[in-house]
Amino acid sequence: MKFSRREVVASLALAAAAPLAAQTEPAASSEPAPLSPADRSQAMDRLLMYFRGTAPQLLRPAEGALKFPSIAPSLPGKQYSTSLWDWDTYWTTRGLFRFANLIHDSALHARIAEHAIGSLNNFFAEQSREGRIPIMIDVHHSDLFGSLQPAAPNYRNQAKPVFGQLALLIADETRTVDWLVPSFERLLRFYSSWLLGNQSSTGLLVWGDDVAIGNDNDPTTFGRPLFSSANLLLNCLFHQDLTAAAELARRLSRTADQQRLTGQAAALAAAIQRHCWDARDSFYYTADVQCVDRRAELIPTVKPGMPMSWQAIPLRIQTFTGFLPLWCNIAAAEQATALVRTNYLADDRLRAPFGVRSLSSRESMYSMDFSSNPSNWLGPVWIIVNYLVWRALANTGFHQQADTLRDKTLRLLATDLATNGSLNEYYHPDTGAALSHKGFMDWNLLVLEMV
Repeated sequence: MKFSRREVVASLALAAAAPLAAQTEPAASSEPAPLSPADRSQAMDRLLMYFRGTAPQLLRPAEGALKFPSIAPSLPGKQYSTSLWDWDTYWTTRGLFRFANLIHDSALHARIAEHAIGSLNNFFAEQSREGRIPIMIDVHHSDLFGSLQPAAPNYRNQAKPVFGQLALLIADETRTVDWLVPSFERLLRFYSSWLLGNQSSTGLLVWGDDVAIGNDNDPTTFGRPLFSSANLLLNCLFHQDLTAAAELARRLSRTADQQRLTGQAAALAAAIQRHCWDARDSFYYTADVQCVDRRAELIPTVKPGMPMSWQAIPLRIQTFTGFLPLWCNIAAAEQATALVRTNYLADDRLRAPFGVRSLSSRESMYSMDFSSNPSNWLGPVWIIVNYLVWRALANTGFHQQADTLRDKTLRLLATDLATNGSLNEYYHPDTGAALSHKGFMDWNLLVLEMV
């Protein structure tokens, strides 16, 4: 198909929810030059032509443990191609719908909707009596990570809270929620299982262990004690999922559920603000929730003095997750402005020539080594990181910086495609070199929302 550059550029829009006053900070001199309109359009044309040949291959028929049609994160025969992953499915579906809308392919759009609903049904089909859902279902195994094994408390992680967001996306694209009616109670049970098993006294959710947390080896969770890490990725995803589910409840005329879910989202936002915002550093941190006053147990004969007034302490390790409250629109305007100016514009600890470092280059764990178990989130650029920070910048009025990050992402993927003939999983932030898993698609499709 011949794509009109005018049509492509005109049909793309920068989605910025409730923007604040525009920021005009000049880009640092080390920043690469922005793409010209012609170069930007050429990069988009190249990516769209690649996606035309590859995106439909992610629509996988029912097979083995996957009882319904589903969506794969990578091309057939490549790493992950036989697996259905929790949050990957949401981002891939989002990118696929965007692609189908851009090329005005209604037949492809209908197939994507069928496979997206099938993906949800695959997850719900494996839901435990307690409401838990597996992180990943492979054609050969329905619960490879043991998410559903009986335990109380169950330290094994279950699926990330993304199914409300996925369901709302499908509802928006199909313009109906009728298909969700049989499964909405399952979604509510999923949330109840999270709150019952993983909500700390702070109101924040904690990971049980450090397995398959999304940003796999994030030092604020990886290698830390069980039930100790109120990771920002987990809590911001849950906030967004509760918000999405509240909207779904409204459309389903479930008023009581809508009010309850809205209240839960507001309470979680308040807990993130209370325990994760660090005024000293103008940054949001994952919180350690192990703080317990043990004086009565350890020195029972000594009269206690002043009370312990804190329930959590910030883990002052700077990762991309510090931007997620801006993506969620949780941050106040002054917090968002301070965070971006102090921790993004001021230097290159997180900002890099090809996007956003997943971990600050000033942290001792910073590394570009290849790793697959866990995947390396200790500095490499991931397109999902670029996308979420791009959203955060746009949401808070830093449109020039969002545009710059868009151009970096376009340049990175178009260059990878020209050099390697495919896209990859993660990249070197300073050179743009591909570091992992040729044929990876997944959230790389989100570049289509960024122009």
